[in-house]
Amino acid sequence: MNKFILEICANSVESAFLAELGGAHRVEFCENILEGGTTPSYGAISLARKMLRIDFNILIRPRGGDFLYSESEFEIMCEDVVMAKQLGADGVVVGFLLSDGSVDKKRTKKLVKLAKPMSVTFHRAFDVCKDPYLALEDIIGCGCNRILTSGRTNKAENGTEIIKKLIEIANDRIIIMPGSGIDESNIEEIYKKTGANEFHASLRTSFESGMIYRNTEVSMGTNDKNDYKRILTDPDRVKKVIEILSRIK
Repeated sequence: MNKFILEICANSVESAFLAELGGAHRVEFCENILEGGTTPSYGAISLARKMLRIDFNILIRPRGGDFLYSESEFEIMCEDVVMAKQLGADGVVVGFLLSDGSVDKKRTKKLVKLAKPMSVTFHRAFDVCKDPYLALEDIIGCGCNRILTSGRTNKAENGTEIIKKLIEIANDRIIIMPGSGIDESNIEEIYKKTGANEFHASLRTSFESGMIYRNTEVSMGTNDKNDYKRILTDPDRVKKVIEILSRIK
């Protein structure tokens, strides 16, 4: 039986704990999931690390939006990598592009060096680069350990052809990890079409707030945000995906 890794994108300390409870092998820890994920706070990282026994990677991203960062933003990211290392993280998750759509090799190499001995995942900035096959070689050359990719589509199930090709070209020089929209309904098909051994999923469920009194005329976020619901990792869904992978691999 081939070994597989299920990484869960956890948007809070509670989600990270629930991911481990469900049997996840690794957590990608972030906050502000509606922004596509940003770096969690010092307190959140510290507490999650104390609670978790599984591998624990930290998203290093100061804001939502594109992946062309200012000098001050890059300095923030460097400080956050140091913080992650000091707090005992196993890895960091980063992604840098230049304005022409190519990988920012200079900054990527600097972060890889700064992160050692932690692992480095190059995230879905890869999916919006100009040339994925050149980017693959650049990221390998920078010393990253894996690439998180949806195959340059919104959902990984639609990008399996590119993911498979990337895995073939990588030839074990770097891990190609499919992610985005992976769940119980498609994990088996994605595995069969790509041959990947690591998978990235969210597997969240909406939970009602414990608030009894509710003023629904006021919103603390965007107009379509429900302040009385929380989106957390669902351990039962994690268990289900683990069961599917265990059966097919």
